[in-house]
Amino acid sequence: MKRVRFENKNSKCDRPGAKRIVIVDDHPLFRKGLEQLINSNDGLAVCGEAGSAAEAIDVIRRITPDLVIVDVSLPGANGIELIKNIRSEFSKLPILVLSMHDESLYALRSLRAGAQGYVMKQEALANVLTAIQQVFDGRPYLSAAMSAKLIVSYAEAPDNGKAAPTDNLSDRELEILELIGKGHEVREIAKELHLSPKTVETHRAHIKEKLNLKNARQVTRFAVQWMDARGA
Repeated sequence: MKRVRFENKNSKCDRPGAKRIVIVDDHPLFRKGLEQLINSNDGLAVCGEAGSAAEAIDVIRRITPDLVIVDVSLPGANGIELIKNIRSEFSKLPILVLSMHDESLYALRSLRAGAQGYVMKQEALANVLTAIQQVFDGRPYLSAAMSAKLIVSYAEAPDNGKAAPTDNLSDRELEILELIGKGHEVREIAKELHLSPKTVETHRAHIKEKLNLKNARQVTRFAVQWMDARGA
């Protein structure tokens, strides 16, 4: 089990007026880099961190932060499930998602779950401080490109009247479909998501049923074509 720091020795955490932040990500090196970036801003202080959804709730209860930064891919319950759990217990706590996954897959799902913003990890150095400030100002944060996509999708929705087949998938199922589309095998997916191969196979079976596909081979074909269509 990954070690969790419930308290951060950062002296800025005790400074009056500093916004206290908790980072939830299962990669220690990424947490450390993000912490250094955030602490470079005088008004912000990383005061706690966690490597899983279960640990995150304990950290949040202890730290009572002003903002939580959450990754989508976490061991056990994923980040979107964590957002829902945070929102049920801490109804007004701002949440910012910082993820390796494409915005077009998870941004809207994250906002619906209760997050206030979404930043892709490859853009973090340039945009995370802007995103944090915007969320603290009470405005949701998405990249300009994603904001434009959402406007277009809402504008076109009444014309086509059809939901995408993948809209019926759970957050974890969508995550697994994406990895299948990228060519990952069951054991690779299990390792990356900290799940058992049997659990991944169960999710794949649910994907097959929800997409009305006949077998695992068709699931793979659908996933690859779906990723190609998105230009991923």
